[in-house]
Amino acid sequence: MDAIQITGVTKHYGKLTALDRLDLVVGTGEIFGLLGANGAGKTTLIKLVIGLLKADAGALRVLGLDPIRHARDLRRQIGYMPQSPVLYDDLTGRDNLLFWARAHHLPDLAARADETLALVNLTARAGDPVYTYSGGMKQRLSLACALVHRPRLLLLDEPTTGVDPKLRQTFWTTFREMAAAGSTIVLSTHQMDEAVYCDRLAVMREGRVLACDTPTGLFGRGEATISIATRVNGASETVAAQHVRDYAAALPALLRPYHLDDSVQTITVEREPLEAIVLRLIEEAGR
Repeated sequence: MDAIQITGVTKHYGKLTALDRLDLVVGTGEIFGLLGANGAGKTTLIKLVIGLLKADAGALRVLGLDPIRHARDLRRQIGYMPQSPVLYDDLTGRDNLLFWARAHHLPDLAARADETLALVNLTARAGDPVYTYSGGMKQRLSLACALVHRPRLLLLDEPTTGVDPKLRQTFWTTFREMAAAGSTIVLSTHQMDEAVYCDRLAVMREGRVLACDTPTGLFGRGEATISIATRVNGASETVAAQHVRDYAAALPALLRPYHLDDSVQTITVEREPLEAIVLRLIEEAGR
């Protein structure tokens, strides 16, 4: 069974169409990324999946359940981290986490809370009120609240904003371990360096999916610049530079005239970054 099945889903806010006949499938155990500019529909999609919003048309199945009709059963199995942390500022970090743990009727509350606080590197500040936390610390505590009950489906809206690179690596190790154990993770992000860690990515614009592919597949839609430098009479010279879409297929033809003789000193392939590929997909859809 797929974790999420979305068929022909449309959502309006007044005259604004946030999602437009959207079709999407997310497999169980998959880490699935949503890419797109602000207003593309990513947050609306996440809120529909967790049952905070109701679609105007179409059908959704989440873990085999309807997010509206089976909201109580579904919410025990999902974790949600919103874009802006929703925390009780006057409570300590540990008390915030215990509050959410009690809401899920978890056993061994204290042990589970301490384990999750250690995961997000907040053990030293667990007894401090949240109003003393920095923005990044609140982001980490918000993630802990989403993780504390070990959900089957974890939905994250910009999860690593304000998180340092070392801790971000820890988060992604945790996400991979959760996915390997069968949990499904859906996240929206603007950070292309972490988008490549996803199993698949959906590029969205104005409520529609422009492309849905693996990071490798999206890279294949980009351009690469192939440059060949030779050395003749002691001098280095670039004798060929081509911009190609499928460099793996273009490279043999480009090299054929040189027969890989000793004069070929270097072959450089500069791939277009993922951000440029995503932006071009969005711009082309706009035109």
